[in-house]
Amino acid sequence: MIHAHSLDELHLENGWLAVGVFDGVHRGHQQILKKLTAGAREAHAPAVVLTFWPHPATVLGRGEVKCLTAPDERAELLGSYGVDFVVTHPFDLSVANLSAREFVTRLKQHLGVRHLLMGYDFALGKGREGNAARLAELGRELDYTTDVIEAVSDESGVISSTEIRKLVSLGDVADAAKLLGHPYALHGPVIHGDGRGRKINFPTANLNYPEEKLIPSNGIYVCRARVKGSRYAAAVNIGVRPTFENEAKKPMVEAYLLDFDQDIYGEDVRLEFVARLRDELKFESVDALVEQMQRDVEKTREVLSKSDV
Repeated sequence: MIHAHSLDELHLENGWLAVGVFDGVHRGHQQILKKLTAGAREAHAPAVVLTFWPHPATVLGRGEVKCLTAPDERAELLGSYGVDFVVTHPFDLSVANLSAREFVTRLKQHLGVRHLLMGYDFALGKGREGNAARLAELGRELDYTTDVIEAVSDESGVISSTEIRKLVSLGDVADAAKLLGHPYALHGPVIHGDGRGRKINFPTANLNYPEEKLIPSNGIYVCRARVKGSRYAAAVNIGVRPTFENEAKKPMVEAYLLDFDQDIYGEDVRLEFVARLRDELKFESVDALVEQMQRDVEKTREVLSKSDV
């Protein structure tokens, strides 16, 4: 998979293309990708996905959107589903003000679009004027065909990035994973903390996570941790450490990797969230905290022993 950050980096022919934010690359997106890649293979054409960064809603003043996937994560996921080229297109007001014709003409010039796939509610161009009917009309002029993919639903309704963000923000990572079709994850380099974990025999890896990334609500989580090509069980604390700290601040992400004893400062650690154990609590003493952490570790082993994630 080739990840480009501008249309100017690519000059393709006969591209099969899907356009959208694709935040999270959830099960609904995966239906689009399945049809995209199968059709592209049959046509001996490149399978291309164009996404946007930052999230259009943030740029258009609809409120800051904390994303399920940063650009590198999104591109990696898209590649895992068979996409050949991913374009993370910069989104700003100048792009937002392009007409559907102007934007599609650019896509035709750089990606050689021969077939355009879109989700059931997709539209592009200023004022979302480029809906399915308009894009099909432009396709007759610019020599490409279109295909609309129906929504994917479960018992709770249509699967959407918005609904998954709600679940993650509430800490319901297990239900979020069901809609995503894969565990919710975050990654970042390990940075130095204050060393308190090591002093109480629970050394943690403190992650420096991206500001734009959606972080689950404060609490204790069961995770799989990937570091240096290996996978480990992990009990993860997200929060402000109320037993030690008096002032609220940016939540910290601290991972205690079970059966692990290596120096990994500066290493990238990926956490895949499996389940939420409990709320973050303030304890009367360090001893009480340690006792609870021991229970958390045992519960983490138990949950992961029964998990197929």
